[in-house]
Amino acid sequence: MENRTDSGCRLSIVIPVYRSAQILPLLVEQIHAEMCEEGLDGQFELVLVNDASPDNSWQVIRSLAATHPFIRGISLRRNFGQHNAIMAGLNHASGEFVVLMDDDLQHPPHAIGDIVRALDEGYDVCYTNYLNRQHALWKKLGSQLNDWVATHLLGKPKGLYLSSFKGLRRGVVREVIRYDGPYAYVDGLILDVTRSITTIDIEHQARHEGEGNYNLSRSIALWMKMATSFSVLPLRLATYAGFALAALSLLMIAFIVVERILHPDYPRGWASLIATILFIGGIQTLCIGMIGEYLGRAYLRLNHKPQFVVASTTWANPQQHEQA
Repeated sequence: MENRTDSGCRLSIVIPVYRSAQILPLLVEQIHAEMCEEGLDGQFELVLVNDASPDNSWQVIRSLAATHPFIRGISLRRNFGQHNAIMAGLNHASGEFVVLMDDDLQHPPHAIGDIVRALDEGYDVCYTNYLNRQHALWKKLGSQLNDWVATHLLGKPKGLYLSSFKGLRRGVVREVIRYDGPYAYVDGLILDVTRSITTIDIEHQARHEGEGNYNLSRSIALWMKMATSFSVLPLRLATYAGFALAALSLLMIAFIVVERILHPDYPRGWASLIATILFIGGIQTLCIGMIGEYLGRAYLRLNHKPQFVVASTTWANPQQHEQA
């Protein structure tokens, strides 16, 4: 593999950290061992982003950084979410290649070398495809829905699994971090930049300790972020629904007029009337809510809601690294 570039190290590994104090020492040990095996010792950095974890993850990161010069620790002032924490790491990564992975050891460190080799072949991005996903059934079903939505909203290539374990070239990272809005969705930003994407197969490992941090509500919030931050298709669907309901209403009016002429004694249907009102009212409320979601995001961005705010780092004055 090549040596360091003038702009920084050969490889940056960015990991958002949340409730992983007990896992971090083993994670660092395994990554270091794999980098030595790949001949990258002294040519890589490990960027650990503490997303305001309620345990003592930051103290562990600081302790590890004191004994491992390749570790760069970042602590955020509050919990901004996984994708915003990743953006914080990307803004501080200097590697020619950048690998993103989780902190729970479900992503095998030995696959990092395979990702780098795929990027070395000239691809902009390398995603990983899990051969045996160690997730609950509801997460697998939600992932299938997310995959379908991403294909239609983001133009994701069919068959591409948007895993959180992936690698990016420096040029893609530069374009991704140009986005400074508060609702970061890394995969959407990547797909906006390039279609030069490849995949490698990996074995998805069981979580080393504890439970995953993504519950149903967080998964829905992430889906809404994807749906409303990178596509206007939901608004377009609301428009189509409005046209369809208007056409249906005209047909119903014509039907009722004809029925009243042909059958003057035709009884009025209270139940069908209530059902129609509730249906149309529900569609209207849904469309108004969708518009409100877009307007709310635009309002918060205009008011400079921060994407992330750095409280401290393991290497410099934290006030030099605040992101509005």
